[in-house]
Amino acid sequence: MNKKLVAALSGGAVLVLALSGCSDDGSEVDAYAKKVCDDAQPQLKKITQANRAIKDTAADGKPKDIKKTDSAAFQQISDGYAALSDSVEKAGTPPVDNGAQIQKDAVKELDATSKAYAELKQQSDKLDIKTRGAFADGLKKLIVDIDRVNEVGNAAIKKLQSGEIGTAMAKQSSCQRSAKAPSAAS
Repeated sequence: MNKKLVAALSGGAVLVLALSGCSDDGSEVDAYAKKVCDDAQPQLKKITQANRAIKDTAADGKPKDIKKTDSAAFQQISDGYAALSDSVEKAGTPPVDNGAQIQKDAVKELDATSKAYAELKQQSDKLDIKTRGAFADGLKKLIVDIDRVNEVGNAAIKKLQSGEIGTAMAKQSSCQRSAKAPSAAS
């Protein structure tokens, strides 16, 4: 059952990792991308570590350990998304057409994702670990909610990574995948 939890988290982790390296050819868009990527890198690392902790505990963890790990990981992911939102906001308006709207949408969606992971933490804190059946039922609900949370954050990140900004981010070493995302097959 917890393998499904890992798979659900992996969808969001893969997208988030795409934001992580940066090069600078001097253009305003490249400078913007570098600022966002460099600021995002530590947060993406924290999110990746949290997802890895969930994966590592999922295989053979006891309900009590899984609950504790998931709770801490969800909080870490929530904090990471909040910091990503702050990074996008502090970077200012992207120097592209419709940049203000792109920034506004990205900040809104990253904040919503942060809040949703905070809610997942609360749900995981309430998981009943007294019986395996109750615990498994609680995990099933978390999986559904994780899928929903991942959908919320994916649209804004995709928008932010599209067009000129996406091209500039792809050139940045801090926005390139520096670590493997957890495998959905795990």
